[in-house]
Amino acid sequence: MTKDNILFSIIGLLLGLMAGYIFATTVNQRALAPRVVAGSATGQATQDSRLHDNKPSSGAASAPQDGTSADDTTALEQAKAQPDNFDVQMQAGATLYQDRRFDEAIQVFTRANQLRPESYEAIVALGNTNFDVGRYETAEKWYTAALAKKSDDVNVRTDLGLTFLFREPMDADRAIKEFRRSLEVDPKHEQTLQNLTVALIKKGSLDEADATLKKLAEVNPSNPGLTKLRAEVDAARASGKTASPSK
Repeated sequence: MTKDNILFSIIGLLLGLMAGYIFATTVNQRALAPRVVAGSATGQATQDSRLHDNKPSSGAASAPQDGTSADDTTALEQAKAQPDNFDVQMQAGATLYQDRRFDEAIQVFTRANQLRPESYEAIVALGNTNFDVGRYETAEKWYTAALAKKSDDVNVRTDLGLTFLFREPMDADRAIKEFRRSLEVDPKHEQTLQNLTVALIKKGSLDEADATLKKLAEVNPSNPGLTKLRAEVDAARASGKTASPSK
């Protein structure tokens, strides 16, 4: 194996690890969102995606060791007993999501959406849950529907961008476009800056990645991804792999 081949192999491995890190961070940041959504007893739309605040979850979203819990059972029973109660469906979905029973959560959130198609919280919950099981095209559909109602929701738009970054085949250009639109609303949105850096590295737009990384460091010098992202930019630059500036 030539020196160049070895270098490209190392870079590919690092990018894969980085993508996994960003994905895990995103999922953890969103872990409590549906539970808070369900806390709206009136059923009014709440800013569930506002919980993407770059703070790691407390671990409450970890799945029980036996795959179920008394709360899950109770939530499902209540959802089945009151199929026409929107709040009960949202609360049940939140409980199931919290325990990472995503398929069942999707079923309950879908019922809630059917009861109130206009509910922003139910739409975003369906986007989040489908995202977390890797159904990125479906998540895209729900995030797009949410943004049709609230186009300035930075968190939802950033998640929409991630659906293009994680899917196969990846669409880095579309991801970058959505991240930039998020930053037009909030130029200091930490998660968006971090994800945009990743997308720019993957595309090979290294000067832009470097500039975005500097902005991220200004926003939060303690961001845990800074060292890894800096290493990725440097490694990609050393390989000579670049792309034309993104639009």
